[in-house]
Amino acid sequence: MLLPYLDIEKIEAGCDEAGRGCLAGPVYAAAVILPHDFKNDELNDSKQLSEHKRYMLREVIEKEALAWGVGVVTNEEIDKINILNASFLAMHRAIDQLKVRPEALLIDGNRFKKYHEIPHTTVVKGDGKYLSIAAASVLAKTYRDDFMNKIDEEYPGYYWKGNKGYPTKKHRDGIRRLGVTPYHRMTFNLLGEDPQLSLEF
Repeated sequence: MLLPYLDIEKIEAGCDEAGRGCLAGPVYAAAVILPHDFKNDELNDSKQLSEHKRYMLREVIEKEALAWGVGVVTNEEIDKINILNASFLAMHRAIDQLKVRPEALLIDGNRFKKYHEIPHTTVVKGDGKYLSIAAASVLAKTYRDDFMNKIDEEYPGYYWKGNKGYPTKKHRDGIRRLGVTPYHRMTFNLLGEDPQLSLEF
């Protein structure tokens, strides 16, 4: 059973990101403020949910949350500032979108870059512990999946509809056959076991 909040006295926003370990595409993050009396037995870490359940829950979250926001950092930005900083920036951009100002932040993971003067608490595997972080994980995952499904139509040889940009065998085979796209993260080890192979078009 996930906990509804860390501190009942404060307006808390849960934050999580999606796509950190991918070879292509942006990193997405979401921030969600849920009502203190919010309950949903099906809400969990997005990785534990089916695709259908994630999209069903997204509708519930967007309808019932006091506020929610989604932040995006492109693959070009990731290559400039590295994926850790990009994950923090995506969360900051998501918090920027909130129409209610939070008094505290619950961050999935063990590191975070302070957002203005709002206190934060990092929670390892927080998307399996707190409802607001789980809700953020669902939004970040589904909005990123929407983007990867869209660009799969633009570059169909990388199987992004299936792997969402993660380093699967089919994705890396696509890179070997077709080269890189404008969506690939060039600072990542795109070919894995064969880093010596050329990535030029």
